[in-house]
Amino acid sequence: MENPPPLGKNIQKFRQSRHLTLNILSERSGVSKAMLSQIETDKVNPTVATIWKIARGLNVDIHDILTVDPQPKRDFIVNPTYNAGHIIETTENGVTIRILSPLNMVEDLEMYLLTFESHSELPSEPHFAGTQEFLTIIKGSVHVKAGENECTLKKGDFLMYHCDIEHTITCASSSPAVVHMVVRYTPDKH
Repeated sequence: MENPPPLGKNIQKFRQSRHLTLNILSERSGVSKAMLSQIETDKVNPTVATIWKIARGLNVDIHDILTVDPQPKRDFIVNPTYNAGHIIETTENGVTIRILSPLNMVEDLEMYLLTFESHSELPSEPHFAGTQEFLTIIKGSVHVKAGENECTLKKGDFLMYHCDIEHTITCASSSPAVVHMVVRYTPDKH
């Protein structure tokens, strides 16, 4: 019978595949950076409670850490956005923001559907350093200003920009505008 790879290497594999530093995993799991380092190098044998905390920090099932599967796990996650129990929507200053991505993706990769009333605007403070927004205009026209850069976009246009500076999206038409927005955070956002 073959021995499975050490537990520490399995944890390290999950951490690295998610582009997490030991510092970030420590913050997410509540396990000290020093302890995580010792676990990953198999210098200590962690308790089940510690493994459970690490699994939560990695956003994986504890069974995934304890089991070695030669095939990589493939995600296939359905988020029933249009089921009333899962819609997260807010309207402020004429802009309706509908969150399309699952909540466990917050501050990783977020997707939104933005609906702007005529001439409404969505001002935003800077996000974490390196964060980017990707806009696709579904309907109408919007004007985007990010720092010193600005442009007006119409239906079908796409824009990518760093949003770690003050930025504003404004409906540039007399009719409503609809925008699909993706926000991508950098792995070292903390």
